[in-house]
Amino acid sequence: MKLTNRSKVVSNKEMTLAEKIYLPAIFKGMGITLKHAVRTVIKGAPAVYSYPEVQKPRTTIWRGQHVLKRDEEGRERCTACGLCAVACPAEAITMTAAERTKEEKHLYREEKYASVYEINMLRCIFCGMCEEACPKSAIYLTDRLVDVETNRGSFIYGKDKLVEKINERIDITTRQSEKQRNAVK
Repeated sequence: MKLTNRSKVVSNKEMTLAEKIYLPAIFKGMGITLKHAVRTVIKGAPAVYSYPEVQKPRTTIWRGQHVLKRDEEGRERCTACGLCAVACPAEAITMTAAERTKEEKHLYREEKYASVYEINMLRCIFCGMCEEACPKSAIYLTDRLVDVETNRGSFIYGKDKLVEKINERIDITTRQSEKQRNAVK
């Protein structure tokens, strides 16, 4: 006799002999293995890529490393509204808002900006919810791979890694929806 978590008594007589010695589970597993072996013989082995010399082809709209966009005048688009952080199911985005001064008018579009903007890339699931939630079209996922790091602290990307460089703009027009294109204007 066994006790379950609800304190009901379950009899061992409910299981058949084949189930007690796990024969159906063993045959099911062997069937899956045989199916994959036959498929490999008939269709050939799947492609193997010698990374990093040869990279596996990815779709045109692939979600990779994040970028915080700048406007046409080189100012940061992010207004620290926090909608991206709220929309993030993995809770990977944190930010601190600040008021811009008169001397910083050429750096930020609005009176409020993100003085600290961080994404924990180990928590991020690259779902794209942050770019959908952003009313200013400030954050996008690019087609670039996230860099390999050697310690956990290096995976917390701040504005130094996220904000696009003025002289190295990243083209995201293929990723933009009609709503995002209109928000930029």
